[in-house]
Amino acid sequence: MQHAASSRQKIQWRSRGWLAAAVCLGVIATGCGSDEQRTVRLVTHGDWEMSSDVLEAFTSETGIAIEVLDGGSAAVLVNQAVLTAGNPVADVLFGIDNTLLSRALAADVCVPYTSPNLTAVSPGLVLDPEHRVTPIDYGDVCLNYDLLAFTDPPPPSGLIGIIDPAYRGMTVVQDPTLSSPGLAFMLTTIAEFGESGEYTWLDYWADLRANDVTVVSSWSTAYFDRFTGARSGGDLPIVVSYATSPAAEVLFATEPDTVASTASLTEDCFRQIEFAGILAGTPNESEAQALIDFMLGQAFQEAIAPNMFVYPARTGTALHPAFGTAPDPNATTMDPDMIDANRERWLAEWTDVVLR
Repeated sequence: MQHAASSRQKIQWRSRGWLAAAVCLGVIATGCGSDEQRTVRLVTHGDWEMSSDVLEAFTSETGIAIEVLDGGSAAVLVNQAVLTAGNPVADVLFGIDNTLLSRALAADVCVPYTSPNLTAVSPGLVLDPEHRVTPIDYGDVCLNYDLLAFTDPPPPSGLIGIIDPAYRGMTVVQDPTLSSPGLAFMLTTIAEFGESGEYTWLDYWADLRANDVTVVSSWSTAYFDRFTGARSGGDLPIVVSYATSPAAEVLFATEPDTVASTASLTEDCFRQIEFAGILAGTPNESEAQALIDFMLGQAFQEAIAPNMFVYPARTGTALHPAFGTAPDPNATTMDPDMIDANRERWLAEWTDVVLR
């Protein structure tokens, strides 16, 4: 599969203003949701992107059109799924990640389904033994920096580096109460510094606040509006993003053979796994199962990296050379049940230290 970005994709990478309330994909002549055309509704977060060619291939193979609904941020998406459990607005949910997984499972948001394509997925990505959710992709959330911004001082040395006064006012992060990458980054700091001892994760955030960290509501605001490395007029050279973000800068550059102008501090990453699930109460369960199977199929999995800039869950999937080496096997992880048991307390403590 060709991984070169189209002009439309380049615009989307710059703006991420991708989805209206619903985008209908499939056989245009029959229309979305018409009697002649079976339709499966996919609700996902606002950072979803997949080429229309790939989604239309699903329709060609199955006769089922796809209706994509924008559910907002991952946190909002899961909250709404919990509130509408058993009476869903869609058939399939994509965007539950391991930071929010236990909440969704406890609320019986999704029904079990074991895709025949699940055998091609790395077992380490399968976190629900009942298969109520299916791993589709994963990415490593970490600090990124603008290479052109750092000669003196040099780039920061990971988490502890950005609290140095030399980097005062240089970093933008996402609010973990609103943003999935923001939550992943907060969890990284908890795993790194712990909750007890001479220096805790809350001490770290107090130091980060004292060093004039900027907190915004979403990944897209942080990356496209505030980060200088995105070449979009930002003002801050350090951002919480993904280890694959430099590859995106290469693939969507206006000039061919561009060398990445950004880099990732991959020693302090949090492994974020994204899942899809069939929503309980859907009247279109067979169509939903077909979509899950397709999302684990080779064509969809090959398209994940150049469209969403995370890694495919299917083992052996080819990646564009811009993605460089394989993801760090030592990325930080945390048991979803531990996250679920402590998330609200941690978020309240973070809010007290950082926002009040």
